[in-house]
Amino acid sequence: MHALLCSVNSQPTMSTIQWLDFEKDIAELHEQLAKAKDTHEKGKLNMTDMIQTLESKIMEAQKAIYSGLSGWQKVQISRHPERPYTLDYIEHIATNFIELHGDRQVKDDKAIVGGFGQIDGETYMIIGQQKGRNTKQRQYRNFGMPNPEGYRKALRLMKLAEKFNKPVITFIDTPGASPGLEAEERGQGEAIAKNLFEMATLSVPIVCIVIGEGASGGALGIGAGDKVLMMQYTWYSVISPESCSSILWRTWDKKEQAADALKLSAEDMLKNKLIDGIIQEPLGGAHHDPEMAYKNVKAAIVREMKALKALKTDELVKQRIEKFSAMGVVEEEE
Repeated sequence: MHALLCSVNSQPTMSTIQWLDFEKDIAELHEQLAKAKDTHEKGKLNMTDMIQTLESKIMEAQKAIYSGLSGWQKVQISRHPERPYTLDYIEHIATNFIELHGDRQVKDDKAIVGGFGQIDGETYMIIGQQKGRNTKQRQYRNFGMPNPEGYRKALRLMKLAEKFNKPVITFIDTPGASPGLEAEERGQGEAIAKNLFEMATLSVPIVCIVIGEGASGGALGIGAGDKVLMMQYTWYSVISPESCSSILWRTWDKKEQAADALKLSAEDMLKNKLIDGIIQEPLGGAHHDPEMAYKNVKAAIVREMKALKALKTDELVKQRIEKFSAMGVVEEEE
């Protein structure tokens, strides 16, 4: 529990938030608003009308910008360092969380956290990838990139949930599985493949939620669920825009073009029937109003789990397999 509490930061205010490059106009308006409020509070001038005008301009600017985001801009929001991470969601939507450690083979991978926790009195196995807030934490969590033992820990916990007939929730937020030589030597591909195989027939409901980055097999390793949901400003793809750009154009400079071509946004994924739903975020992203983000994620979990629990085990597994089997297009020539 100590590790859980240490990882949850106090949430940023509008005056301290880190603005992205395309949010420059909004940042300038917030700066003007802060100065107007400071002047008003010190009693130098009555700035009520100015404050109301600036607040209206900020709302209009936010709606204009966030209603027309490109794929790359959504990738930027998904990577915002102040976005809530897995342990933040666990801290705010679950109670009595008990973290469980180790894969019983190699070690405890800190890039994946998991354990039993309660949501509205119901017990769930909650598993997710965890990034760090500062340099020390990022190194400790391996930047949210799990090694094979992380996926094996996740599978061990899922099988434990199955043993006690408890539903599984996974939070996906990774730039990819750990790419190191040691990870490959210990069977990175096999660990991810086995998770996909075992999750396909797990006898308890599984709800997977992309809360940030959903990159490649690193995300798929805990992503084969009855319901796969994405938060509004997240991405889910076989490859990151930068890596795609470097392969196709031998440079990262085409990452914006690659992001649009990959169709990696939540809207594109839902349109292509690769996910089951989108969880709305506060205007500007989850980091602008974490409490609303926690509320929306919790509501989605409760709603989806209620429907899944009503299904018999055989039907649950059958629907899960059929859903993933129907993805993609196959054409056969005579």
